[in-house]
Amino acid sequence: MNTLKYTEAKEKFFFIDVRSPSEYEDDTITGAINIPLMTDEERKLIGTTYVQVGKTEAKRLGVNLISPKMPEMFEQVIDLKYKHGQLAAFCARGGYRSTYFASVFSSIGIPVFQLEGGYKSYRSEVIDALPKLNDKINYIMLNGNTGVGKTNILQSLRNLGCSVLDLEGAANHRGSMLGSIGIGKCNSQKKFETKIYDQLIKADDNFVFVEAESQKIGSVSIPKFISDKMRNGVQIFIEADIQDRIVNLKKDYTISDDWISESIRAMDMLNKYISKDRLELLKNEISMGNFDFVARELMEKYYDPMYNFKSDKINYAAKFKTSTDSDRTAMEILKWYEKDVKTKQ
Repeated sequence: MNTLKYTEAKEKFFFIDVRSPSEYEDDTITGAINIPLMTDEERKLIGTTYVQVGKTEAKRLGVNLISPKMPEMFEQVIDLKYKHGQLAAFCARGGYRSTYFASVFSSIGIPVFQLEGGYKSYRSEVIDALPKLNDKINYIMLNGNTGVGKTNILQSLRNLGCSVLDLEGAANHRGSMLGSIGIGKCNSQKKFETKIYDQLIKADDNFVFVEAESQKIGSVSIPKFISDKMRNGVQIFIEADIQDRIVNLKKDYTISDDWISESIRAMDMLNKYISKDRLELLKNEISMGNFDFVARELMEKYYDPMYNFKSDKINYAAKFKTSTDSDRTAMEILKWYEKDVKTKQ
């Protein structure tokens, strides 16, 4: 069985994550596929056996649990070998699970390398690289009130060839207290940082466009060295009429069939800022599907006053008026960037 380091494998090998589904969900090497040797429950059972009975019995249990799965794993590995060529397996630290997996397939003529140090070595690469990547770039911060479509503008800028850091996409959260509606749970801190790493390592310009964010996005936190540099970046402001902002928000927040029930549950988090009677009124309007009324009410009475208090203290390098056409606004920003920023580097 052959082993190799992540730096040797990252551009040449296809990765197989043999950890449990929950470990894979928490974070993994970008692009890796999960072929778990054990379920979460089986992994817990083996751990308990190891502590209460002993190492040998835990290994025996592991073999008995894994063996019936090998025919299906064989078909998966053969398919991956055909599609991707060189394969490398990893577990948490390059231990028993990836050793077993790589050894079994290598012994029957299907070479599978083992990643030294497992996921932990990849995590170390991310942690070490992020500050260095951050040092090489400057940020252009897109500021603007809720609903102006900053995330869509970022995507349009990316489509135009600009380097972009989408923090909300990395977090799988829109940043506000209602930011998880329709898109599921927030990513883990590890996965958040991995997705930041994936974007920054692809940046081919000295300037990276990013949306202005609070330190926390959902349950994750922007690394301090990144947020500090963002605050010192070039600041631009995006504005839009409130009706256009409502249209933008409606596209984002009503994508799920359960958006009404999700919205009603999420609005309880606003009880510190909105009176009980007003909150009940808004919930009632949402229950009737009256998104426009609730969005306007929250923006005018809650989000805008809070945002404007902070925004008035910022010296903006440029301001742009947008509508619901993010491509047009992105083109205007790109022209400004090429004329007023890039040429003055």
